[in-house]
Amino acid sequence: IAHIDCMYVVGIMGENFTFPVQIDQKIVEPVWKKNKDIVAEWEEQNKPTYFDPLRNRSVLMENGSLTIFNLEKDDAGTYTLQYWDSVKDHYLDFELDVLDSLPEPNINCSTTDDELVLNCTAHFQGSLSYAWKLSNKPHSYQNQELSIPLEHVGTTTKATCIITFSQTERSSEISLIQCLP
Repeated sequence: IAHIDCMYVVGIMGENFTFPVQIDQKIVEPVWKKNKDIVAEWEEQNKPTYFDPLRNRSVLMENGSLTIFNLEKDDAGTYTLQYWDSVKDHYLDFELDVLDSLPEPNINCSTTDDELVLNCTAHFQGSLSYAWKLSNKPHSYQNQELSIPLEHVGTTTKATCIITFSQTERSSEISLIQCLP
Protein backbone atom coordinates (compact mmCIF):
# COMPACT_ATOMS: atom_id res chain seq x y z
CA ILE A 1 0.00 0.00 0.00
CA ALA A 2 1.47 3.32 -1.01
CA HIS A 3 0.72 6.01 1.51
CA ILE A 4 1.58 9.43 0.13
CA ASP A 5 3.41 11.93 2.31
CA CYS A 6 1.54 12.95 5.40
CA MET A 7 0.18 16.49 5.24
CA TYR A 8 0.52 18.52 8.43
CA VAL A 9 -2.61 20.54 9.18
CA VAL A 10 -3.49 22.80 12.09
CA GLY A 11 -6.85 23.69 13.59
CA ILE A 12 -7.93 25.78 16.55
CA MET A 13 -10.03 24.70 19.51
CA GLY A 14 -13.67 25.59 18.97
CA GLU A 15 -13.49 26.19 15.22
CA ASN A 16 -14.98 24.09 12.44
CA PHE A 17 -12.12 22.37 10.64
CA THR A 18 -12.23 20.93 7.11
CA PHE A 19 -9.42 18.68 5.90
CA PRO A 20 -8.00 20.11 2.64
CA VAL A 21 -8.96 17.23 0.37
CA GLN A 22 -8.53 17.88 -3.35
CA ILE A 23 -9.58 14.97 -5.51
CA ASP A 24 -10.50 15.57 -9.13
CA GLN A 25 -12.18 12.33 -10.09
CA LYS A 26 -15.41 10.78 -8.83
CA ILE A 27 -14.73 8.70 -5.76
CA VAL A 28 -16.55 5.79 -4.18
CA GLU A 29 -16.89 4.70 -0.59
CA PRO A 30 -14.68 7.21 1.21
CA VAL A 31 -13.56 6.01 4.65
CA TRP A 32 -11.88 8.22 7.27
CA LYS A 33 -9.77 6.68 10.00
CA LYS A 34 -8.24 8.36 13.01
CA ASN A 35 -5.19 6.57 14.44
CA LYS A 36 -6.36 3.44 12.54
CA ASP A 37 -9.98 3.49 13.85
CA ILE A 38 -12.82 4.30 11.45
CA VAL A 39 -14.51 7.61 12.34
CA ALA A 40 -16.64 8.19 9.20
CA GLU A 41 -17.53 6.14 6.14
CA TRP A 42 -19.84 6.33 3.16
CA GLU A 43 -20.90 2.98 1.82
CA GLU A 44 -22.62 2.98 -1.53
CA GLN A 45 -26.38 3.61 -1.59
CA ASN A 46 -26.33 4.63 2.07
CA LYS A 47 -25.90 7.87 3.94
CA PRO A 48 -22.57 8.54 5.67
CA THR A 49 -22.06 6.76 9.00
CA TYR A 50 -20.16 8.40 11.84
CA PHE A 51 -18.46 6.81 14.82
CA ASP A 52 -17.17 8.16 18.12
CA PRO A 53 -15.42 10.50 18.69
CA LEU A 54 -16.82 12.30 15.62
CA ARG A 55 -20.44 11.14 15.90
CA ASN A 56 -22.83 14.15 15.79
CA ARG A 57 -19.97 16.59 15.20
CA SER A 58 -18.68 15.93 11.72
CA VAL A 59 -19.87 15.81 8.14
CA LEU A 60 -18.48 13.76 5.26
CA MET A 61 -19.03 15.10 1.74
CA GLU A 62 -19.29 13.17 -1.53
CA ASN A 63 -15.89 14.46 -2.65
CA GLY A 64 -14.30 12.82 0.41
CA SER A 65 -13.75 15.97 2.47
CA LEU A 66 -14.43 15.73 6.19
CA THR A 67 -15.39 18.64 8.44
CA ILE A 68 -15.16 18.43 12.24
CA PHE A 69 -17.33 20.90 14.15
CA ASN A 70 -16.20 22.58 17.36
CA LEU A 71 -12.69 21.16 17.30
CA GLU A 72 -11.35 19.75 20.57
CA LYS A 73 -7.80 19.08 21.77
CA ASP A 74 -8.54 15.35 21.65
CA ASP A 75 -9.21 15.56 17.92
CA ALA A 76 -5.48 15.84 17.27
CA GLY A 77 -3.97 12.78 15.63
CA THR A 78 -3.29 11.02 12.36
CA TYR A 79 -6.21 10.83 9.95
CA THR A 80 -6.32 8.74 6.79
CA LEU A 81 -8.82 9.08 3.96
CA GLN A 82 -9.17 5.88 1.97
CA TYR A 83 -11.19 5.95 -1.24
CA TRP A 84 -11.73 3.97 -4.42
CA ASP A 85 -11.60 5.64 -7.84
CA SER A 86 -13.05 2.55 -9.65
CA VAL A 87 -9.52 1.35 -10.46
CA LYS A 88 -7.69 1.18 -7.17
CA ASP A 89 -7.65 2.27 -3.57
CA HIS A 90 -6.03 5.57 -2.62
CA TYR A 91 -4.85 6.86 0.74
CA LEU A 92 -4.40 10.44 1.94
CA ASP A 93 -2.74 11.00 5.32
CA PHE A 94 -3.15 14.07 7.50
CA GLU A 95 -1.50 14.88 10.81
CA LEU A 96 -3.88 17.20 12.68
CA ASP A 97 -2.59 19.44 15.43
CA VAL A 98 -5.10 21.37 17.56
CA LEU A 99 -3.97 24.65 19.09
CA ASP A 100 -5.53 26.69 21.89
CA SER A 101 -8.25 29.12 20.92
CA LEU A 102 -7.17 32.50 19.61
CA PRO A 103 -6.62 35.23 22.20
CA GLU A 104 -7.93 38.79 21.90
CA PRO A 105 -5.13 40.91 20.45
CA ASN A 106 -3.59 43.68 22.56
CA ILE A 107 -3.20 47.18 21.12
CA ASN A 108 -0.48 49.55 22.29
CA CYS A 109 -0.13 53.07 21.03
CA SER A 110 2.56 55.72 21.28
CA THR A 111 3.15 59.09 19.66
CA THR A 112 6.19 60.73 18.10
CA ASP A 113 6.38 64.38 17.05
CA ASP A 114 4.13 63.92 14.05
CA GLU A 115 2.93 60.32 14.11
CA LEU A 116 0.74 57.99 16.09
CA VAL A 117 2.18 54.46 16.16
CA LEU A 118 -0.11 51.51 16.83
CA ASN A 119 1.21 48.07 17.67
CA CYS A 120 -0.81 44.87 17.83
CA THR A 121 0.35 41.82 19.78
CA ALA A 122 -1.11 38.43 20.58
CA HIS A 123 0.49 35.44 22.30
CA PHE A 124 -0.17 32.36 20.22
CA GLN A 125 1.59 29.11 19.25
CA GLY A 126 1.06 29.60 15.53
CA SER A 127 2.11 32.34 13.12
CA LEU A 128 -0.68 34.91 12.92
CA SER A 129 -1.75 37.26 10.15
CA TYR A 130 -2.26 40.83 11.35
CA ALA A 131 -4.42 43.53 9.79
CA TRP A 132 -5.50 47.03 10.77
CA LYS A 133 -8.75 48.71 9.86
CA LEU A 134 -9.36 52.41 10.46
CA SER A 135 -12.93 53.62 10.83
CA ASN A 136 -12.32 56.53 8.44
CA LYS A 137 -10.56 54.50 5.72
CA PRO A 138 -12.12 51.84 3.50
CA HIS A 139 -9.07 49.60 3.05
CA SER A 140 -7.11 47.61 5.59
CA TYR A 141 -3.37 47.44 6.27
CA GLN A 142 -1.64 44.06 6.47
CA ASN A 143 0.83 44.86 9.21
CA GLN A 144 1.48 44.29 12.87
CA GLU A 145 2.40 47.95 13.29
CA LEU A 146 0.65 50.98 11.83
CA SER A 147 1.83 54.60 11.74
CA ILE A 148 -0.69 57.39 11.21
CA PRO A 149 0.22 61.07 10.72
CA LEU A 150 -1.20 63.00 13.66
CA GLU A 151 -3.11 65.37 11.39
CA HIS A 152 -5.13 62.38 10.14
CA VAL A 153 -6.24 61.40 13.64
CA GLY A 154 -9.84 62.52 14.01
CA THR A 155 -11.59 62.77 17.36
CA THR A 156 -13.88 59.87 16.44
CA THR A 157 -11.39 57.70 14.54
CA LYS A 158 -11.23 54.12 15.77
CA ALA A 159 -8.61 51.52 14.88
CA THR A 160 -9.27 47.77 14.87
CA CYS A 161 -6.57 45.15 14.91
CA ILE A 162 -7.63 41.81 13.40
CA ILE A 163 -5.58 38.66 13.91
CA THR A 164 -6.25 35.60 11.76
CA PHE A 165 -5.12 32.01 12.01
CA SER A 166 -6.48 29.14 9.95
CA GLN A 167 -10.23 29.80 9.61
CA THR A 168 -10.59 31.91 12.77
CA GLU A 169 -10.17 35.60 13.51
CA ARG A 170 -10.26 37.85 16.59
CA SER A 171 -10.18 41.61 16.83
CA SER A 172 -9.74 44.47 19.29
CA GLU A 173 -10.64 48.12 18.85
CA ILE A 174 -9.21 51.36 20.22
CA SER A 175 -10.25 55.01 19.92
CA LEU A 176 -7.25 56.92 18.64
CA ILE A 177 -8.09 59.96 20.76
CA GLN A 178 -7.08 58.04 23.88
CA CYS A 179 -3.57 57.62 22.45
CA LEU A 180 -2.90 61.32 22.18
CA PRO A 181 -0.79 62.93 24.88
